[in-house]
Amino acid sequence: MPTVAPARGEGASRSRRATLGGASTARDAAVWLALVAAGAALTVLAVRLRAPLHSQGVPFIGFYRWRLRPATGLAAAVAVVVVVAVRRGVPERLPVGWLLLASYCSAAVWSLALALVDGRAGLAGPVATAPGYLSDVATVDDPASYLRHFVARAGDYSVETRQHPPAPVLLLWTLRQVGVSRPATLGVLITLVGCLTVPLVAVSVRSLCGAASARRLVPVLALAPYAVWVAVSMDAVTMTLTAAALTCGVVASEPRRSGWWAATGGVLLGMASLFSYSAGWLAVSLILVYFVRRRPLLNVATGVGALVPLAVVRAAGFVWPDGLTAAQADIAQGVGAHRSWLIWAVLDVFVLLLAAGPSIVPAGRKMRRTPGWPFLVGAGLAVAFALAFRLSRGEVERSWLPFYPWLLVACVAPERRPAAGDPTAADSAPTPVLLVILGALAAITIVTVVRTAW
Repeated sequence: MPTVAPARGEGASRSRRATLGGASTARDAAVWLALVAAGAALTVLAVRLRAPLHSQGVPFIGFYRWRLRPATGLAAAVAVVVVVAVRRGVPERLPVGWLLLASYCSAAVWSLALALVDGRAGLAGPVATAPGYLSDVATVDDPASYLRHFVARAGDYSVETRQHPPAPVLLLWTLRQVGVSRPATLGVLITLVGCLTVPLVAVSVRSLCGAASARRLVPVLALAPYAVWVAVSMDAVTMTLTAAALTCGVVASEPRRSGWWAATGGVLLGMASLFSYSAGWLAVSLILVYFVRRRPLLNVATGVGALVPLAVVRAAGFVWPDGLTAAQADIAQGVGAHRSWLIWAVLDVFVLLLAAGPSIVPAGRKMRRTPGWPFLVGAGLAVAFALAFRLSRGEVERSWLPFYPWLLVACVAPERRPAAGDPTAADSAPTPVLLVILGALAAITIVTVVRTAW
């Protein structure tokens, strides 16, 4: 019976890993709850001391209220279905294509259900809120003229438009030209586009970290608390563009892949930079992936591809660096003049913890144990840059959407670094079900007690 001993040894090893993982998950949940409690206490203290928050007592741009609707029950039902599926091992057994489709459908229903807690206004309101992107669509007579005069006429636009590149308004203008103009329809469309991020991130993680890691990460992303702001936020479009860019780049770095994948990723990254000035930070992740896989020349293809959209708008008259400078000046003179940078820097970290959910705690703790560390470095640098250079004074629940999924990649990394030659070492940890449940409860709580503008 020579095979019995190894089988028992493997079973014992798995049991030890399960026990270690369960204890770590409970500890991570406790740490997250403690940090959230500290952030909430700090918010209350800042309001009591009349600190310059320029907010109505919440760490988001919004106000407190209480609202329960049938959509609340729908959101809870979606969470229960996903958790039950995880407990029964469904993500482990589904074929890859069906898993990606299921992850997208789960994320879409989850996001829409959270938005519908506020009824039809939850879908239409954030898009139609004046002043906003939609209010500036009427100023576009000719896209070329709009691009040419965008920086010079920035003062005539809404705050959202002034602090972003021109692509969000042009996208809404294009949709209006083809007959899509109703705010609720736009809200649904934007949400459906934003939820494509989940399968895209899964493909990237599958390539770099392995199939098991991707399968175990999917439920974390599908029920992420930041879905509250994926619904009807134009930053969700940026999130999907950056996810598609990274996915193309990661696929390009695989053996025997064409450099056209890297060039396509670059074009998508350039397009994302026309929606958000901070999107380009995720290029750091691609650079690191290329060097990890010893394909540094792909940086050239991606770099050239990224310049194509910027060159096109430059030919039309919009100079991207000039737009960035104007946006920074507007932030300093606008919200920067009324909001304390130091207090908001702390509160923004609190918002990040809430939006990313409790899975961000093990992700940070286990960053060095996952091959997906390049994703975390790129997203982490973007957040750190925004904080250090005083570009972040609230509203990060939506502006940091492109970074949240990548910050969670390491949550399914193993609890310990596998020993060399250890055949029983797991290549990833199980899905942290307790943290997924806690994150879903956090999202439902947020939409129940807080009304945000996004």
